[in-house]
Amino acid sequence: MNGYRSYYSGYSGGIPPVVKGLLISNVVVFFLTYLGPVSVIGILGLVPKLAWSRLMIWQVFTYMFLHGGFWHILMNMFILWMFGSDLERSWGSKEFLKFYLICGVGAGLFNIILQPTSMIPIIGASGAIYGVLVAFALMYPNRLVYVYFLFPIKVKYLVIFLAVMEFFLSMSVSRSNVAHFAHLGGMLVGYLYLKGDWRFKRFGYMIYGYFNRLKTEKRLREKEKERKMMEEVDVILDKINKVGYENLTRREKKILEEVSERLSKK
Repeated sequence: MNGYRSYYSGYSGGIPPVVKGLLISNVVVFFLTYLGPVSVIGILGLVPKLAWSRLMIWQVFTYMFLHGGFWHILMNMFILWMFGSDLERSWGSKEFLKFYLICGVGAGLFNIILQPTSMIPIIGASGAIYGVLVAFALMYPNRLVYVYFLFPIKVKYLVIFLAVMEFFLSMSVSRSNVAHFAHLGGMLVGYLYLKGDWRFKRFGYMIYGYFNRLKTEKRLREKEKERKMMEEVDVILDKINKVGYENLTRREKKILEEVSERLSKK
């Protein structure tokens, strides 16, 4: 990804707040992890097998703030600044941050699904960055970028080339330290989020409706239980009027005690 240059309005107006915050947080974490006495990559990096087998689920979030070296973080942050700034100005800070995090987490989950037994830590913001690239290509498909500051290409063709390249590299039998599946996952999640946003919303409504329905059913069951209990209480009170309290069974006395406790709590 070295040397991409884009001629667009994003160079003016300064760095928007979320992009600036992400740049600062990534750089700070980078220096803290390298200056610290203990390596945190095994804990905060994404180790697919540990993430699901030991429920270290925070890793799908924290891994995107760790980087493996100076050039790794430099290129990721450069691309974030170059392409993310215009997106944040167009969408607003809240929506851009949500998209960035969804792409990053989605890329991590994608990698876990495809490599569930892997014990190799995955680090870096590349999954989220590739999602940002897809978003930029969808928003501004005909914008020119200059690869290595020399070769002009429309951003839509650049992203298609990257997607094809990442796919074939992920299928390669040779071992690599690059998380190609995470890159593909970030691109796929970003594309689906933007092209099928209604699906995400409908899924959210389905989840909300499901839990809301569970609450309603629980309240109805409690009301039905209370109604039946009060019917029994009426029968017990009639019995008391006829034969006296001392002739009640243990079960009937227990019901009266439970009702009395419930009423005292209300």
